[in-house]
This record gives sequence, C-alpha cells and structure tokens, in this order.
Amino acid sequence: MSQAPRIAYFQLAPKAFNNLLNLSNGLRRDLLGARLVDLVLLRVSQINGCAFCIDMHWSDLMKMGEDPRHLNAVAGWREAPFFTERERAALRWAELVTNTPHSDASDEEFARLRTHFSDEEIAELSFVIVTINSWNLLNVSLRNPVPLNAPYAAAA
Repeated sequence: MSQAPRIAYFQLAPKAFNNLLNLSNGLRRDLLGARLVDLVLLRVSQINGCAFCIDMHWSDLMKMGEDPRHLNAVAGWREAPFFTERERAALRWAELVTNTPHSDASDEEFARLRTHFSDEEIAELSFVIVTINSWNLLNVSLRNPVPLNAPYAAAA
C-alpha cells in the first residue's frame, strides 16, 4: 500500500477541519483526567490503525511522564496490570463504541460503565471516542502521513 498522502483535507476543507479541531480542544480532560483521555485516544487509534494519531497520543502520554511499558500494553489492556478499573471500563467502552455495529454496547455493559463514571463523564467519554474516530477515519482514508520529526514529539 502506498503511504503517499491523498489530499490535504485540512487545507481543502478548513471550516470543517477547524470545527473538528475545536471539538477536540473542547474535550474535558479536567473532568475525565488527561491520562484517561489520552489512553482512550491511543486505544481507539490502535483499533482504527491510524499511525498519525497513535504517534501523537503516545507522544502526549510520554510528555505526561507515562511509563513506556504501560503505553506498549494499551492494546493488551485486559492482560496488563498497569490500568485502574476506571481506565479498564473506559477502554472497554471505547472498544464497544468504536466497533459499532459489530459489538454490543448492551445495557449490561452500560451498567458496568456506570459503576465507574457519572452520566456527565459518560457523555464526555463518548464524545472523546467519537471525536478520535472522526480523526482516525480522515487520517487513514486520506493517508495523512506520520511526520518523521513530529512537531508534537517530546523534547529529547
């Protein structure tokens, strides 16, 4: 598969791009916690195979001082001991929402989620998930390349 970018969607549709960027910037990291939000952003990006977003959110987590072993285990969060029950619930919900319609975000799953999150937090978490899915779909389908020297990379 070619890695060549298809189009510069951010330049060709600047109003839509800026609206999605504003949505991303409006996500409540203060409500959910920055680590939890970025773990969800990373996991959804892994599911969708978005190298651009995987690189960016891994870098963001590294800047927060996260252990690389913990981040390498995000894809295997069920087996790894590095995640709280709240983080596990968020990662599970992220997988269910991202894999719709092939998953079952059942009432039982929602009830489990509610044991760790308030309704306000669930609404916010769901916006985090759908927002990163939007970015992933744009970046993968239009082949937004991973920068070799990312502007968001942690300073050496």
